[in-house]
Amino acid sequence: MRRLLRNPVRLVPFGFLAVILLGTVLLMLPWATSESRYTPFVTALFTSTSAVSVTGLAVNDTPNYWNDFGLAMITVLTQLGGLGILTVAALVILVVSRQLGLRNRLLVQAETAEFGLGDVRWLLVRIVATVFATEAVMTAVITGRLWLVYDYPPGRALWFATFHAVQAFNNGGFTLYSDGLVAFSRDAWVGLPLGLGAIIGGLGFPALFEAVREWRRPHRWAVATKLTIWGTVALIGLGFGFLLLAEWTNPATIGTYDVGGKVLASFTQIALSRTGGFDVINIDKLSEESYPLLIVLMFIGGGSASTAGGIKVSTFFLLAFVIWAELRGEPDVNVGGRRVATASQRQALTVALLSVALVVVGTILLIVFTEHVRNFAALFEVTSAFSTTGLSTGLAPELSRPGQYVLTVLMFIGRVGPLTLGSAIALNTRRHLYRYPEEQPIVG
Repeated sequence: MRRLLRNPVRLVPFGFLAVILLGTVLLMLPWATSESRYTPFVTALFTSTSAVSVTGLAVNDTPNYWNDFGLAMITVLTQLGGLGILTVAALVILVVSRQLGLRNRLLVQAETAEFGLGDVRWLLVRIVATVFATEAVMTAVITGRLWLVYDYPPGRALWFATFHAVQAFNNGGFTLYSDGLVAFSRDAWVGLPLGLGAIIGGLGFPALFEAVREWRRPHRWAVATKLTIWGTVALIGLGFGFLLLAEWTNPATIGTYDVGGKVLASFTQIALSRTGGFDVINIDKLSEESYPLLIVLMFIGGGSASTAGGIKVSTFFLLAFVIWAELRGEPDVNVGGRRVATASQRQALTVALLSVALVVVGTILLIVFTEHVRNFAALFEVTSAFSTTGLSTGLAPELSRPGQYVLTVLMFIGRVGPLTLGSAIALNTRRHLYRYPEEQPIVG
C-alpha cells in the first residue's frame, strides 16, 4: 500500500474498478430494471464496465431492460467515467512532470504549456466547466428540437436530450432508442450537436485548450496538438468520403436518402464511429467494405487525455512520420519543425504493438467462446470494446458468458490500460552512465 500511495498513477485502475463494482451492485438490484427483477451479475458487470469506461456496448435492449433508475445510474456512471478520465489524465501529467527530473520536466512543460505545476485546482475547474458547458449547449439544442418538432413533452425531451448529450461528450454509446439514432440520421439539429460533442470530447483537454488559446497561430501549437487536431480532421474527412461512397447505393443504409441526407448521415456516423459509438446508420447492414474502415477508425480512437479510447490519434500519426522518415532515410523524425524524441517514438510503438496483440488475442478468444460467429464480426466487436467505442454488429447480446467476460476485460484494459501504461513508461525512464557497442541486425 505504501508503494501504491508513493506512486498515485498506480491507483488509477483500482479507482475505476471500485466505481465499476459499485455500479454493478446497484444495477443488480430489482428496482433498476423495468420488470423489477434481479439482474445477473455478468450482465450488471458488463453494463457497469461499459458505462464507466464510456464504451456503450450492451448485452440487452437498454431502453426496455432498464427503468428510469437504471438509466439514471448508467448516466451517472458514464459522467463519472468521463470526468474521472479527464481528471486522472490531468493529474497524471502533473504527477509525471514532477518526477521526471529537471530536464524532462522542462520538456513536458514545453509540450503542455497550458498546465503549470502548481495550478491543479484551476486546471480541474476548467476541465469540469468545459464538460458541463458543452453538455448544456447540446442538451438545450436537442431538447428544443424534440419538444418543438417531434412533440415530446418538455420533461421527456429534456431527459432524452440530457442522456444523449452526456453519452456523446463522454464518448459513450448508450441510447434510449432500440434502433439507435437511425430515426434522426437526416436531422441536423440532433445529429450534428451529438457528432460535434463527441469530437470535442475526443480531442483531449491539452489539444483542445491550446487550440482555443492559439487559434489564430496554429503554427505555434505543440507537436502533440498538431498531430491531434490535424490528424482528427484528416481521419474524419477521409472516413466521411469513403463511407459516403461505400454506402451511396446501399438501400439498407443511406441508398434511399437524398444527397443532403446521404452527406449528413455519413458525416454524423463517422464523427460518432471513431469514439462515440452511436448508430446513425444500421451498422449490421453496412456494405462489406465499410467494416474495415470503421475497425481502423475505432482502433485509432481520439486524442490523448480525452474520453476517447484507441491507441490515440497522436500515436498513429507519430508512427506514420516515423515510417516516412525511415523510408526517406532521414536520421531524425521531424514534425512541424520539431525533432521528435526517440523515447516518444519507442513509447508510440510499444502502445501500438501491445494494442494489436490485445485485439488479436481478444478476437481469438471470442471466436473460441462463440459458436457460428463470423471472423470479421468478432474482430469488429473486440476492437469496439478495446477502443471503448461501443459500435456493434449485434453480436454482443448473443455472446456466451465467457465471451461477455472477454469484452468486459477488454473494455477495462482499453480504458485504464493506455493511461497507466503511458505514465508508467514515462516514470520508468532510466539513465545509464554507459552504452553498449552498436550493431545493426538485418531487418526484413
